[in-house]
Amino acid sequence: MKKSFTIHDLPTSERPRERLQKLGAEALSAQEILALILGRGIAGESVMVTAQRLLGEFGSLKGVAAASLEQLSHVKGIGLAKAAQIKAAFELGKRLATSVEGPRAVIRNASDAAALMMEELRHREQECLAAIFLDNFLSNSAAAWYPIPFKR
Repeated sequence: MKKSFTIHDLPTSERPRERLQKLGAEALSAQEILALILGRGIAGESVMVTAQRLLGEFGSLKGVAAASLEQLSHVKGIGLAKAAQIKAAFELGKRLATSVEGPRAVIRNASDAAALMMEELRHREQECLAAIFLDNFLSNSAAAWYPIPFKR
């Protein structure tokens, strides 16, 4: 029986972790970044194959980000623990994109409001009502979004 391809079959210079160390994260493909998040594949199968399967199953990185824990865990090689790792990684990215360091955002017009809420609302599949609460100086003091239930 032939041994399947694993990450150790790649030359050291082509392995995702080593490429990240040498070239930086921005040089990695989505498949390589997912492989690093997952850590390891399944018996006899490279984590690179598992990462590619995820991208293929959901069509894109955006599709992987939008998938539920249940949907992710139905992919061969992805159990609940790895699905949780994937969801947590996307949540970190989202929080970074929406974090405000220093003074709070000042909302002077609709463009300012859109910029503040866009990352949170961009991937929602259901319409929702977004509210931005301002203090007396037009600084964002809180934001909230509420799903709008609808019947078909």
